[in-house]
Amino acid sequence: MTEDRFDILFVCHANLCRSPMAERLARRAFDDAFGPAAAGVVTASAGTRAFDGAGMHRGTAEVLGECGVDAGGFVSRTVTAGMLRAADLVLTASRDQRAACLMVEPAAVRRAFTLRQFARFAAEVKPVRGGTVATRMGRLVATVNATRHLAAPVPDGDDDLPDPVDQPIEAFRTCAEDVWLSLRAVVGVIAGA
Repeated sequence: MTEDRFDILFVCHANLCRSPMAERLARRAFDDAFGPAAAGVVTASAGTRAFDGAGMHRGTAEVLGECGVDAGGFVSRTVTAGMLRAADLVLTASRDQRAACLMVEPAAVRRAFTLRQFARFAAEVKPVRGGTVATRMGRLVATVNATRHLAAPVPDGDDDLPDPVDQPIEAFRTCAEDVWLSLRAVVGVIAGA
C-alpha cells in the first residue's frame, strides 16, 4: 500500500460468480462514496480453482447489468502467490477459499478475511477519517486486525457467501445484495457514515 494506492483482491472458487461480482460492485461502492478520489482503490479478483481466461458467469453479468454495473472485459484467472503478496486486502467468498489462499501465501494471514467477516469486524470499529481513501483503507485493515479478537464468534458458515452457481437468477440477486451490504459497511466506516 502507498498513500495513493490500495489493492483489494476478491477470491472465490472459479472466479466466475462471487469474486467478479464483488470486484465490480466494490468499484461501484467506492466510486459512489468518493468519486474521483476512489481511483486509488484498485479492485481485482481471482479464483482458487479458476479456468484462466473464461468469461464471467452469465448470471453474474445479468445481475451486474441490473445494478447498472458494467460486466464487460472480464476474464477469470487463478490466484497466485504474487497476487496475494501484492494485495493490501484479500477478501474471499468463504473460509475454505481463505484457507486455500493462506496455503499459497501464508504471509497474507493478517490481510485475508472472508468478505462477510471483514465487514462484520469493520462495523465494530470507529470511523476512519483523514487522508486519502487508500490511506483510510490501510488504517481500517490495521484497526480490524488490532480489534478482531474482541468480535463475538458467529456460527459456522455465517461468514461464508453462498455460491449461486447452477442456481436460478434469484440466487445471483441474493448474492449481489449480500456483497453490496458487506461493501457498504466497509465503505461506510472510511466515509465516516
